[in-house]
Amino acid sequence: MIPKDGNGSAYAVLGGGCFWCLEALYVTVPGVKSVTSGYAGGTVPDPSYEQVCTGRTNHAEVVMIEYDPAKLRYSDILAGFWKAHDPTTPDRQGADVGTQYRSIILYTTEEQKAAAERSIQEASGRFRRPIVTQVVPLEAFYRAEDYHQRYFEKNPGAGYCRAVIAPKLQKFSFEAPRLA
Repeated sequence: MIPKDGNGSAYAVLGGGCFWCLEALYVTVPGVKSVTSGYAGGTVPDPSYEQVCTGRTNHAEVVMIEYDPAKLRYSDILAGFWKAHDPTTPDRQGADVGTQYRSIILYTTEEQKAAAERSIQEASGRFRRPIVTQVVPLEAFYRAEDYHQRYFEKNPGAGYCRAVIAPKLQKFSFEAPRLA
C-alpha cells in the first residue's frame, strides 16, 4: 500500500528506531488523525515482524502518519522527527540495533523529497555528528501485525514502554504550527 493524499488527509512515512516510540509520540500531535506501525524500504513483500527482525528483508520499522494538512504541515512533522530520535547513529537507536532501526524518510512526491532534504540541512546544525537519515521513495508500506498497533497505549506497564517510550514522551515537545 502506498498512501495517497486526498479526502482532507495527507501522509508522512518515517522510521526512527522502534515504531512503538514514533507511534506513541505522533499520536499526541494536534492535527494527526492516525498513526499506523509498519514496514517499508525493503525487498520482501508483506513481511512479518520475525522476518524484519532478521535484518534480511532490508525493511525498516516505520510509521505512516495520516494528518490534516489544514492543521499541520509536512515540514512540522519532520521538525518533530529530529526531536524524536537520534538521526546520527547508523542502524540503531539506543539498545535497538539492526537495519530495521535505521533513520529513514520515505517520500511519495517530489515535494516531500525536497522538504525532507531541506529539513535535514536545517537540522544538521543541532547534532555533533552528521545526520545519516536515508531519504528514499516509498515503494510499499506494509502494516505491522495488530499487536504492534497502539502498543504503548495498550501496554504502558511493559518494560520497554516504561524504560524507553515513557521517558521519550516526557521529553518530546511539539510546537503546534500557526496555520491560517
